[in-house]
Amino acid sequence: MSVGRVGRAVRESVSGLPREFWWLWTSTLVNRLGAFVATFMALYLTLERGYSASYAGLVASLHGLGSVVASLGAGVMTDRLGRRPTLLIAQTSTAASVALLGFMSHPVAIAGVAFLVGMASSASRPAVQAMIADVVPPAERMRAFSLNYWAINLGFAVSSAAAGFVAEFSYLAGFLIEAVMTLLCAVVVFLKVPESRPASGSGPQTEGTAVGLLTVLRDRRYMSVVGLSFLVALVFQQGAVGLPVAMGRAGFSPADYGLAIALNGVLIVALQIPLTRFIEHRSPGRLLVVSSLLAGYGFGLTAFAGSTGSVGAIALTVCVWTLAEMINAPTQTGLVVRLSPVHGRGRYQGVYSLSWSLAALVAPLMAGFVIDRFGAGWLWGLCALVGTVAGLGYGLLTRRTGEGEGRRKGRAEASGGSASGGSVFGGVEAEKEVGAP
Repeated sequence: MSVGRVGRAVRESVSGLPREFWWLWTSTLVNRLGAFVATFMALYLTLERGYSASYAGLVASLHGLGSVVASLGAGVMTDRLGRRPTLLIAQTSTAASVALLGFMSHPVAIAGVAFLVGMASSASRPAVQAMIADVVPPAERMRAFSLNYWAINLGFAVSSAAAGFVAEFSYLAGFLIEAVMTLLCAVVVFLKVPESRPASGSGPQTEGTAVGLLTVLRDRRYMSVVGLSFLVALVFQQGAVGLPVAMGRAGFSPADYGLAIALNGVLIVALQIPLTRFIEHRSPGRLLVVSSLLAGYGFGLTAFAGSTGSVGAIALTVCVWTLAEMINAPTQTGLVVRLSPVHGRGRYQGVYSLSWSLAALVAPLMAGFVIDRFGAGWLWGLCALVGTVAGLGYGLLTRRTGEGEGRRKGRAEASGGSASGGSVFGGVEAEKEVGAP
């Protein structure tokens, strides 16, 4: 491909998006560039503080529990207070709690502040996703979500590489750098990102159709998507929890795991944007089926790759499930927006975030239990099974949605009218009305 064609492809990938999105994107990138704590927290607790691996696992679980709590609370805040206030509260709270964590030495204090960090750092997710949906036109949302996901991975890749050097100098410096970077994000949001919450009375919401958490939980179609997202998230989480344990027991070194998992970030940074250009106009339902199967069988192949004793073989499996991740992330997020009412985006995004937070809690327990009792091969077989179930679930949901749209279209044509809206799994993206079937 010529330099001219590459430049044109890049321009087409980033053009046409509103200025507000790019300031939000900048805030996301800065935030992830400073994400040091997540990288070296376990090493900090075990090597610097001298605590056991079990205690480090407890702290990680409490951090995840904070994320679970924040998923629902921040969703409500996003709709009630607004996107911008929620972001500012979340980012300033994260900066304060991360800085505080660096000075804690008592085990109870560390665990308690880690819970607060988990809550604060996860509280911005529903607001960011809702704000992107607010400011970006429907036809451009998958591209916008993909670019935001790319910024997350680019920032994390850089911060992960820098974290080791920072930790050699001072762990406390890492905490303080993350606090300063997160505070800088809040400054960017305060100065450059306007409130985007739709005004009361605008959009399809009408009197008597207020959106509460019960509204989300009673939305069977949406909760089906959330449940399937939880299954897929369980599989993806094994890259961080099951894979290093299994590789260690198979005789691989930590450096071998680092080399294999580094491919995940490299591939996302290199291929996410061109891949999104390829998939953005394709059926979300089919893409989610494909990504679920690729994730399940990508991890499933680890059972065979691990037995070869070759890092290269494991790296190939990482390539397979990373492709699944690149397809799933923007597609799933775009689908969540399609199914969310305009005035309930915060709550809907919060419940969606909850599926990933719960998976982050369950996945380590699942991996540890299965590996200890049955062996790593059973874990990878279970991943293949879960991915297959998720793929079948998305396929069934796609079929039912298509049949429902077909029946509505048929009734509309028979009566001389037109079908309203569009299939949430089709190429037409429309805002969802509260209570729509």
